[in-house]
Amino acid sequence: MTASMPSPVVLDGAAVRLEPLAAGHVPDLFLAGGGDDEVWRWMPRATPRTEAELAEIAGHLISDPAYAPFAVILRETGRAVGWSAYCDVPGFDESVEIGWTWYGRAVWRTGVNTECKILLLDHAFDKLGCNRVLLKTDHLNLRSQNAIRRIGGVHEGTLRRHRRRPDGTWRDTAYFGILDSEWPACRARLTGSA
Repeated sequence: MTASMPSPVVLDGAAVRLEPLAAGHVPDLFLAGGGDDEVWRWMPRATPRTEAELAEIAGHLISDPAYAPFAVILRETGRAVGWSAYCDVPGFDESVEIGWTWYGRAVWRTGVNTECKILLLDHAFDKLGCNRVLLKTDHLNLRSQNAIRRIGGVHEGTLRRHRRRPDGTWRDTAYFGILDSEWPACRARLTGSA
């Protein structure tokens, strides 16, 4: 990948639709997970307590050219239930990161995350021509690490004292990767077509 992020695109799945994140999604997103400390526990920003605070975070992702954020729309209701983004990975050729992902608790332990990741990974490898996709999380966020492993992420290492959490403590960051050559088998396993 070059320094620019992918052009905005809509990605359709059976249960979710990913569409470019916009300010109009904020009311639904706040209802889904605003003010919920557990939803925001591992995010790089403090829990948004108001729609305005969530709008500020969304606005940062929307306006920063290092991100291509998507609202996660539950097809059954037409409402946004979270977001995920492609992120630039400086220094890595033909790579993209999938990050800044969160979902409201109502869709935890459903197929939403798996379907979102399949859509984003398919697009990264098949349409964008990526060589590798990076996923990373706080080393204490075992739920996220297990989800990343479930979709085929391979633990590549942990950066110690990588960044500060919103509460000021240091975060070690666990890095995972999926290579283009690994994705077909991972996808087949996830979709039951293996």
